[in-house]
Amino acid sequence: MKRKQSNVAIAYDFDGTLAPGNMQEHSFIPNLGVSKTSFWKESNQVARDNDGDEILTYLQLMIKKAKEKNIPITRKAFMEHGRKIQYFEGVDTFFDRINDFAKGQQVRIDHYIISSGVRDIIKGTSIAKYFTYIFASGYIFDATGVATWPALAINYTTKTQYLFRINKGILNSYDNSQINRFVDYDKRPLPFPQIIYIGDGETDVPAMKMVKHQGGTSIAVYDPSKRKRKDKPSPKQICEQLIRDQRADFIAPADYTEGSRLEKLVKSLIIKIKSEDDLMNYK
Repeated sequence: MKRKQSNVAIAYDFDGTLAPGNMQEHSFIPNLGVSKTSFWKESNQVARDNDGDEILTYLQLMIKKAKEKNIPITRKAFMEHGRKIQYFEGVDTFFDRINDFAKGQQVRIDHYIISSGVRDIIKGTSIAKYFTYIFASGYIFDATGVATWPALAINYTTKTQYLFRINKGILNSYDNSQINRFVDYDKRPLPFPQIIYIGDGETDVPAMKMVKHQGGTSIAVYDPSKRKRKDKPSPKQICEQLIRDQRADFIAPADYTEGSRLEKLVKSLIIKIKSEDDLMNYK
Protein backbone atom coordinates (compact mmCIF):
# COMPACT_ATOMS: atom_id res chain seq x y z
CA MET A 1 0.00 0.00 0.00
CA LYS A 2 1.35 3.41 -0.99
CA ARG A 3 1.92 5.65 2.02
CA LYS A 4 -0.14 8.83 1.92
CA GLN A 5 1.13 12.18 3.14
CA SER A 6 0.29 12.93 6.76
CA ASN A 7 -0.11 16.37 8.31
CA VAL A 8 1.51 17.48 11.56
CA ALA A 9 1.29 20.87 13.27
CA ILE A 10 3.92 22.17 15.66
CA ALA A 11 2.76 25.15 17.72
CA TYR A 12 5.33 27.21 19.60
CA ASP A 13 5.25 29.79 22.29
CA PHE A 14 7.87 32.47 21.56
CA ASP A 15 9.20 34.16 24.70
CA GLY A 16 11.27 31.74 26.76
CA THR A 17 10.70 29.05 24.13
CA LEU A 18 12.39 30.18 20.92
CA ALA A 19 14.19 33.19 22.41
CA PRO A 20 15.38 34.00 25.94
CA GLY A 21 13.30 36.36 28.07
CA ASN A 22 10.55 38.59 26.68
CA MET A 23 10.85 39.94 23.16
CA GLN A 24 10.36 43.53 24.38
CA GLU A 25 13.56 43.20 26.41
CA HIS A 26 15.82 42.62 23.41
CA SER A 27 15.66 46.19 22.08
CA PHE A 28 12.31 47.93 22.70
CA ILE A 29 12.62 48.42 26.47
CA PRO A 30 16.34 49.30 26.31
CA ASN A 31 15.46 52.02 23.76
CA LEU A 32 13.09 53.53 26.33
CA GLY A 33 16.01 54.07 28.70
CA VAL A 34 14.33 52.10 31.51
CA SER A 35 15.17 48.74 33.04
CA LYS A 36 13.10 45.70 32.19
CA THR A 37 12.39 45.29 35.92
CA SER A 38 10.88 48.75 36.25
CA PHE A 39 8.86 48.39 33.02
CA TRP A 40 7.22 45.12 34.07
CA LYS A 41 6.73 46.32 37.63
CA GLU A 42 4.82 49.37 36.39
CA SER A 43 2.81 47.32 33.91
CA ASN A 44 1.81 44.75 36.52
CA GLN A 45 0.92 47.49 39.00
CA VAL A 46 -1.43 49.08 36.45
CA ALA A 47 -3.11 45.68 36.03
CA ARG A 48 -3.54 45.29 39.79
CA ASP A 49 -4.78 48.85 40.29
CA ASN A 50 -7.41 48.42 37.60
CA ASP A 51 -8.19 44.70 38.05
CA GLY A 52 -7.03 44.32 34.48
CA ASP A 53 -5.34 41.87 32.17
CA GLU A 54 -1.53 42.02 32.33
CA ILE A 55 -1.20 41.58 28.57
CA LEU A 56 -3.49 44.53 27.81
CA THR A 57 -1.67 46.72 30.32
CA TYR A 58 1.78 45.99 28.90
CA LEU A 59 0.52 46.69 25.36
CA GLN A 60 -0.89 50.05 26.49
CA LEU A 61 2.26 50.90 28.47
CA MET A 62 4.45 50.26 25.41
CA ILE A 63 2.48 52.92 23.53
CA LYS A 64 2.57 55.34 26.46
CA LYS A 65 6.30 55.02 27.14
CA ALA A 66 7.22 55.24 23.46
CA LYS A 67 5.19 58.43 23.02
CA GLU A 68 6.88 59.97 26.06
CA LYS A 69 10.30 59.32 24.46
CA ASN A 70 9.20 60.22 20.90
CA ILE A 71 10.10 56.70 19.80
CA PRO A 72 8.28 55.41 16.69
CA ILE A 73 5.51 52.94 17.46
CA THR A 74 4.68 51.96 13.90
CA ARG A 75 4.33 48.50 12.42
CA LYS A 76 7.64 49.07 10.63
CA ALA A 77 9.36 50.01 13.90
CA PHE A 78 8.05 46.88 15.63
CA MET A 79 9.36 44.73 12.78
CA GLU A 80 12.77 46.38 13.13
CA HIS A 81 12.78 45.29 16.77
CA GLY A 82 12.00 41.77 15.56
CA ARG A 83 15.15 41.74 13.45
CA LYS A 84 17.18 42.23 16.62
CA ILE A 85 15.80 39.19 18.45
CA GLN A 86 18.46 36.74 19.63
CA TYR A 87 17.28 33.11 19.62
CA PHE A 88 18.22 30.07 21.59
CA GLU A 89 21.02 28.15 19.94
CA GLY A 90 20.02 26.33 16.75
CA VAL A 91 16.62 28.00 16.25
CA ASP A 92 17.65 29.72 13.01
CA THR A 93 18.31 26.36 11.28
CA PHE A 94 15.83 24.16 13.19
CA PHE A 95 12.84 24.67 10.90
CA ASP A 96 14.66 23.72 7.69
CA ARG A 97 16.07 20.60 9.36
CA ILE A 98 12.67 19.52 10.68
CA ASN A 99 10.93 20.26 7.38
CA ASP A 100 13.52 18.24 5.44
CA PHE A 101 13.22 15.33 7.85
CA ALA A 102 9.42 15.39 7.70
CA LYS A 103 9.46 15.46 3.89
CA GLY A 104 11.49 12.26 3.93
CA GLN A 105 8.80 10.69 6.11
CA GLN A 106 6.02 11.86 3.77
CA VAL A 107 4.80 14.28 6.40
CA ARG A 108 3.78 17.88 5.83
CA ILE A 109 4.71 20.14 8.75
CA ASP A 110 2.89 23.37 9.52
CA HIS A 111 4.56 25.57 12.13
CA TYR A 112 2.51 28.05 14.19
CA ILE A 113 3.20 30.67 16.83
CA ILE A 114 0.84 31.19 19.78
CA SER A 115 2.30 34.02 21.84
CA SER A 116 1.42 36.75 24.33
CA GLY A 117 4.11 38.86 22.66
CA VAL A 118 3.68 41.40 19.86
CA ARG A 119 2.85 39.84 16.50
CA ASP A 120 4.51 42.60 14.46
CA ILE A 121 7.76 42.07 16.35
CA ILE A 122 7.54 38.35 15.55
CA LYS A 123 6.76 39.14 11.90
CA GLY A 124 10.04 41.04 11.72
CA THR A 125 12.15 38.10 12.86
CA SER A 126 14.27 36.08 10.46
CA ILE A 127 12.22 32.94 11.25
CA ALA A 128 8.78 34.47 10.57
CA LYS A 129 8.79 32.99 7.06
CA TYR A 130 8.51 29.47 8.48
CA PHE A 131 5.18 29.97 10.22
CA THR A 132 1.88 29.12 8.55
CA TYR A 133 0.24 31.63 10.89
CA ILE A 134 1.30 33.81 13.81
CA PHE A 135 -1.26 34.08 16.59
CA ALA A 136 0.01 36.81 18.91
CA SER A 137 -1.06 40.00 20.66
CA GLY A 138 -1.26 43.04 18.42
CA TYR A 139 -2.27 46.62 17.81
CA ILE A 140 -4.70 48.70 15.79
CA PHE A 141 -2.74 51.05 13.51
CA ASP A 142 -4.00 54.37 12.15
CA ALA A 143 -3.73 55.56 8.55
CA THR A 144 -0.11 56.60 9.09
CA GLY A 145 0.83 53.20 10.48
CA VAL A 146 1.08 54.32 14.12
CA ALA A 147 -0.13 51.96 16.87
CA THR A 148 -3.10 53.52 18.65
CA TRP A 149 -4.72 50.78 20.73
CA PRO A 150 -4.41 47.06 21.51
CA ALA A 151 -6.33 45.01 18.96
CA LEU A 152 -5.71 41.56 20.42
CA ALA A 153 -4.38 40.31 23.74
CA ILE A 154 -3.45 36.64 24.05
CA ASN A 155 -2.79 35.56 27.62
CA TYR A 156 -1.71 32.24 29.08
CA THR A 157 -5.19 30.76 29.31
CA THR A 158 -6.64 32.11 26.03
CA LYS A 159 -3.82 30.40 24.13
CA THR A 160 -5.97 27.27 24.22
CA GLN A 161 -8.48 28.94 21.87
CA TYR A 162 -5.83 29.24 19.16
CA LEU A 163 -5.00 25.57 19.37
CA PHE A 164 -8.63 24.88 18.49
CA ARG A 165 -8.30 27.33 15.59
CA ILE A 166 -5.36 25.28 14.30
CA ASN A 167 -7.32 22.08 14.92
CA LYS A 168 -10.24 23.40 12.85
CA GLY A 169 -8.17 25.20 10.20
CA ILE A 170 -9.26 28.74 11.17
CA LEU A 171 -6.36 31.04 10.36
CA ASN A 172 -7.59 34.27 11.92
CA SER A 173 -8.31 35.63 15.38
CA TYR A 174 -11.67 37.34 14.77
CA ASP A 175 -14.05 34.62 13.52
CA ASN A 176 -15.90 33.38 16.59
CA SER A 177 -18.71 31.68 14.67
CA GLN A 178 -16.46 29.00 13.19
CA ILE A 179 -14.54 28.39 16.39
CA ASN A 180 -17.79 27.71 18.26
CA ARG A 181 -19.31 25.53 15.56
CA PHE A 182 -19.08 21.79 16.14
CA VAL A 183 -17.05 19.93 13.54
CA ASP A 184 -16.83 16.14 13.51
CA TYR A 185 -13.43 15.13 14.87
CA ASP A 186 -12.54 13.14 11.75
CA LYS A 187 -13.28 16.15 9.55
CA ARG A 188 -10.93 18.57 11.33
CA PRO A 189 -7.86 19.48 9.26
CA LEU A 190 -5.42 18.86 12.13
CA PRO A 191 -6.63 16.38 14.77
CA PHE A 192 -5.09 16.98 18.19
CA PRO A 193 -3.11 13.70 18.12
CA GLN A 194 -1.21 15.28 15.19
CA ILE A 195 -0.39 18.48 17.10
CA ILE A 196 2.84 19.05 19.02
CA TYR A 197 3.01 22.00 21.41
CA ILE A 198 6.35 23.43 22.52
CA GLY A 199 6.32 25.99 25.33
CA ASP A 200 8.28 27.04 28.38
CA GLY A 201 7.32 25.60 31.72
CA GLU A 202 6.32 28.85 33.37
CA THR A 203 3.75 30.37 31.03
CA ASP A 204 2.26 27.61 28.91
CA VAL A 205 0.71 25.21 31.39
CA PRO A 206 -2.94 25.56 30.19
CA ALA A 207 -1.97 25.05 26.54
CA MET A 208 0.33 22.11 27.29
CA LYS A 209 -2.23 20.42 29.51
CA MET A 210 -5.03 20.89 26.98
CA VAL A 211 -3.00 19.46 24.06
CA LYS A 212 -1.97 16.47 26.19
CA HIS A 213 -5.58 15.92 27.33
CA GLN A 214 -6.78 15.99 23.69
CA GLY A 215 -4.30 13.32 22.63
CA GLY A 216 -1.53 15.53 21.29
CA THR A 217 1.98 15.94 22.67
CA SER A 218 3.34 18.72 24.86
CA ILE A 219 7.03 19.48 25.30
CA ALA A 220 8.15 21.87 28.03
CA VAL A 221 11.48 23.55 27.31
CA TYR A 222 13.71 25.43 29.72
CA ASP A 223 16.69 27.75 29.62
CA PRO A 224 19.53 25.62 31.05
CA SER A 225 21.57 28.72 31.89
CA LYS A 226 19.11 29.79 34.60
CA ARG A 227 19.64 28.40 38.07
CA LYS A 228 17.51 28.01 41.17
CA ARG A 229 17.05 31.15 43.29
CA LYS A 230 16.13 31.44 46.95
CA ASP A 231 12.57 32.40 46.09
CA LYS A 232 12.11 30.37 42.93
CA PRO A 233 12.98 26.92 41.52
CA SER A 234 15.06 26.68 38.35
CA PRO A 235 13.29 26.45 34.96
CA LYS A 236 14.36 22.81 34.76
CA GLN A 237 12.81 22.09 38.16
CA ILE A 238 9.60 23.80 37.06
CA CYS A 239 9.47 21.58 33.96
CA GLU A 240 10.18 18.45 36.00
CA GLN A 241 7.20 19.33 38.18
CA LEU A 242 5.02 19.55 35.06
CA ILE A 243 5.91 15.94 34.27
CA ARG A 244 5.02 14.84 37.81
CA ASP A 245 1.74 16.75 37.57
CA GLN A 246 1.03 15.14 34.16
CA ARG A 247 0.76 18.52 32.47
CA ALA A 248 3.48 17.85 29.90
CA ASP A 249 4.69 14.72 28.10
CA PHE A 250 8.37 15.58 27.77
CA ILE A 251 10.89 18.20 28.85
CA ALA A 252 14.07 19.34 27.15
CA PRO A 253 16.59 22.17 27.26
CA ALA A 254 15.77 25.00 24.82
CA ASP A 255 18.56 23.77 22.57
CA TYR A 256 17.53 23.51 18.93
CA THR A 257 20.88 22.44 17.52
CA GLU A 258 21.30 19.39 15.32
CA GLY A 259 21.31 16.21 17.39
CA SER A 260 19.92 17.91 20.51
CA ARG A 261 17.43 16.16 22.79
CA LEU A 262 14.68 18.48 21.55
CA GLU A 263 15.37 17.79 17.88
CA LYS A 264 15.45 14.04 18.51
CA LEU A 265 12.16 14.27 20.40
CA VAL A 266 10.43 16.15 17.60
CA LYS A 267 11.73 13.77 14.94
CA SER A 268 10.62 10.73 16.98
CA LEU A 269 7.16 12.24 17.40
CA ILE A 270 6.89 12.87 13.65
CA ILE A 271 7.68 9.19 13.02
CA LYS A 272 5.16 8.12 15.69
CA ILE A 273 2.38 10.33 14.32
CA LYS A 274 3.07 9.15 10.77
CA SER A 275 2.99 5.48 11.80
CA GLU A 276 -0.28 5.90 13.69
CA ASP A 277 -1.81 7.75 10.74
CA ASP A 278 -0.72 4.97 8.36
CA LEU A 279 -2.24 2.32 10.63
CA MET A 280 -5.61 4.05 10.37
CA ASN A 281 -5.60 3.20 6.64
CA TYR A 282 -5.84 -0.49 7.50
CA LYS A 283 -9.11 -0.09 9.38
